[in-house]
Amino acid sequence: MKSLPLEIIFDYACPYCYKAHLYLKEIRTEFPELEMMFSPCEAHPRPERWSPHSDLALRGMYYYMEQGMDIWEYHDLIYRAFHVERINTEDLNILAEYLREVVDAEDFRAVLQRGEYEDRRLAANQYAWGTLSLHAVPSYRMGKRVLKAAEGIGVTRQMLIEFITKAYEEEKNDLRRQYDSGGSDGQKYWKDGTGSKAD
Repeated sequence: MKSLPLEIIFDYACPYCYKAHLYLKEIRTEFPELEMMFSPCEAHPRPERWSPHSDLALRGMYYYMEQGMDIWEYHDLIYRAFHVERINTEDLNILAEYLREVVDAEDFRAVLQRGEYEDRRLAANQYAWGTLSLHAVPSYRMGKRVLKAAEGIGVTRQMLIEFITKAYEEEKNDLRRQYDSGGSDGQKYWKDGTGSKAD
């Protein structure tokens, strides 16, 4: 049975999200089968005056994914653009040039100028702040569990490890209960070698 995915709700402009991204890169090796789903959003969408705004970077992520490229590479570049190199990510021309080595800069610029992925940006914000009723990023969802950022801290490396571990344990217990009650998912889990049936 496929393992639970970890959903990451984040904003490229958020310094706590950047720190958490670095933690996730480190702990990926500890959970090699963990699937990660990325759900970007904007903590301060226009016309809020708080800057830098991350709308172009967010839409660029969808462009990058549709090119079939390594999303971790894009995350690394964009987080560095915001928090290390501090380029003007609100200027499409500057952002396109910054990404030239990994994308067709002219095509990237043209696609975003046409307003593509704007609907997905709006939907992403509605999902984070409306559907999930989050109050801050980064936040994480895995199965029934939710990990929300702590004020002034975000999340720590240990918080992420414990969250993932407990979500796995909860999933395993749920599947065991399904097995005991004759549920098909639980039976598959314990019979295909991913679990170990108790005597």
